[in-house]
Amino acid sequence: MGLLNMPASKRNTRQWKLLDIISAAFFGLVIIFFLMVFTPLGDSLAASGRQTLLLSAPDPRQRQRLLFLIESGQHHQPIEACPADSVDHMPCEDPRRNRQLSREMNFYRERQCPLPDETPLCLIPPPDGYKIPVRWPQSLDKIWHSNMPYNKIADRKGHQGWMKESGPYFTFPGGGTMFTEGADKYIEKLKQYIPISDGTLRTALDMGCGVASFGGSMLAENITTLSFAPRDSHKAQIQFALERGIPAFVAMLGTRRLPFPAFSFDFMHCSRCLIPFTAYNATYFIEVDRLLRPGGYLVISGPPVQWPKQDKEWADLQAVARALCYELIAVDGNTVIWKKPVGESCLPNENEFGIELCDGSDDPNYAWYFKLKKCASGTSSVVGEYAVGTIPKWPERLIKAPSRALALKNGFDVFEADTRRWARRVAYYKKSLNLKLGTPAIRNVMDMNAFFGGFAAALVSDPVWVMNVVPARKPSTLSIIYDRGLMGVYHDWCEPFSTYPRTYDLIHAAGFESLVKNPSSKKNRCNLVDLMAEIDRMLRPEGTVVIRDSPEVIDKVSRMASAVRWTAVVHDKEPESHGREKILVATKNFWKLPSASQ
Repeated sequence: MGLLNMPASKRNTRQWKLLDIISAAFFGLVIIFFLMVFTPLGDSLAASGRQTLLLSAPDPRQRQRLLFLIESGQHHQPIEACPADSVDHMPCEDPRRNRQLSREMNFYRERQCPLPDETPLCLIPPPDGYKIPVRWPQSLDKIWHSNMPYNKIADRKGHQGWMKESGPYFTFPGGGTMFTEGADKYIEKLKQYIPISDGTLRTALDMGCGVASFGGSMLAENITTLSFAPRDSHKAQIQFALERGIPAFVAMLGTRRLPFPAFSFDFMHCSRCLIPFTAYNATYFIEVDRLLRPGGYLVISGPPVQWPKQDKEWADLQAVARALCYELIAVDGNTVIWKKPVGESCLPNENEFGIELCDGSDDPNYAWYFKLKKCASGTSSVVGEYAVGTIPKWPERLIKAPSRALALKNGFDVFEADTRRWARRVAYYKKSLNLKLGTPAIRNVMDMNAFFGGFAAALVSDPVWVMNVVPARKPSTLSIIYDRGLMGVYHDWCEPFSTYPRTYDLIHAAGFESLVKNPSSKKNRCNLVDLMAEIDRMLRPEGTVVIRDSPEVIDKVSRMASAVRWTAVVHDKEPESHGREKILVATKNFWKLPSASQ
């Protein structure tokens, strides 16, 4: 009744306001419809929505359908891009997924890979503002800030010389928590006790490495240092190392053996790595002992070495070293240096940690998803000469067949033939395929199927480092690679690799299809499309992929290359090689998300 008693003018005003709202809403919907249908914004929003949904809960049936279409050459569009927040996605080290797991022995920070059907089939985009990385060797000292705009380490560790923000760059003065004046001065101190510069030592492992300035400085000594750290609160420390061109990968010393064979490293280093070496009955020290060559050196700097309020921890660390017969070389401030005995360990001895020698059933070379053991690996369990001082010095050890090659049938002959074969092949790559090997454009290289490391050995004079990957289901030849003075890891290529996106300049794979096959049944265990998407994740924009295989496999890969946005060219093999092979050389195109380019 109140409305009927109001003046007419006021009633009309209320009606017009209501009509205005209705009209505005109608025209707004028309404009949104126009934008969604007729402009790139609609495509971008739709793709973003689809991929966000895919990343959270992919439909296995749709995924299998897409894989089939790509493999059969019926899918003529590139695989869609992952969402913008996935630029640093590591499927097996995903904090959102792994934080729900057990904290015991840092299990939740180890590799925890999703099943293939749980993995989104999308291509990882670069971050907004990404640039082609600074070339080696300048990258050792500076990288583009926009390529990984994470200031946490610079803010927290800049006063210790880790890294600093300098205009458009992050710069690396070469410092660390235990060597704030620079790794170079720290290494000079170590030279008083360790033969660093004469070729005796070649392979080193830096545990909990920060941004790998120690490993970067060791390059000047002709010592190749593989640095590792977990994906942790120090945002992207391994990503910084790789962007600098320093050998590194993501790993956690938790419940499993690290993915290396026994007696691989001449020198192992921890600078405030905070690994509790004596915890769990000295399990972590025992793993270090498995990896360190007889006659090799172990250096620990920082807690608990003569550290305030850690007297017991320091005493326990010394007790473990004594139980394993390590020779104490020096205690210099907060740094301790031990040398591992060359002969069989003095165990079994009575010791407070209950450490015993492993029995004959233990294979100390087996290290792919293998639980840590509380027993020490004896040298008698591995045949061959591999102690520091008994193997040739660098660089002679690169070309001399290691005695551990005898574990394979006709091992010495196969080694020599493999070395000659890859020397020919790499020469052909450079001369006829115009690969940029030997130029500053290529620094970080991966060989996905390394065997004896012949490909890496043929590149020894180039300014590169090579991650030699020995597939976990193939013959265990990784120890031979380390005996040569090269480096690498075990891996199963039906799972993602433990590295950040955009970390390799060149990825090489011979016998490509064998990486996804079961060696006994010859049936595929996983899909080549997923493997190509994983290669794309690891490869830098404008990076190179080289694949060798039968003409049938190369033809299949060539058909699928456009799906991962590669530009591919197929070449004949080098004239001197026998067998049916073709070579595919592909370049990863530098693309960006639509929102990043607008």
